[in-house]
Amino acid sequence: MKVKKLDHLCIAVKDLNAARKVWEPVLGKSCPDDSYEDEPEKIRVARYWLAGVGFELMESTTPDGPVARWIEKNGEGIMLVGLNVENTRHAVQELEGRGYPFIPPVDPLPGDSTGKARPFRDCEYAMIHPKTMNGVLLELIDYQWKELGDEGAPDVES
Repeated sequence: MKVKKLDHLCIAVKDLNAARKVWEPVLGKSCPDDSYEDEPEKIRVARYWLAGVGFELMESTTPDGPVARWIEKNGEGIMLVGLNVENTRHAVQELEGRGYPFIPPVDPLPGDSTGKARPFRDCEYAMIHPKTMNGVLLELIDYQWKELGDEGAPDVES
């Protein structure tokens, strides 16, 4: 499997607005470069571009969401590392063949023979269980960031 780049880091937080007040001055930002809510994943995200890598603050939208459960078990902090790959499904097949356990989505994508891919915007991603990855949830994602220029720098204003 070829990793194209470090895609993003996610910090699990209890309160997104409070976390923004802490992180934005440190990151040299006055607001997120991108933000979204993902209903199926039960998360609200504020993303900042740093040298072509996404730095994400992630809050659970429900008390039983994956981020809330992570925080309950591990506390706030780094929850996820995302690696950008050419093709998520191919990466899943290769790594499953080597024994890496993927976390299946609640609703598998139609036509996904791996049963592990999840939709995000116009791409797919998959998650490797943190027990295998030294306590870090590892995401493989094949998104082609149109927000980034040829040199991997963000096309957004700070």
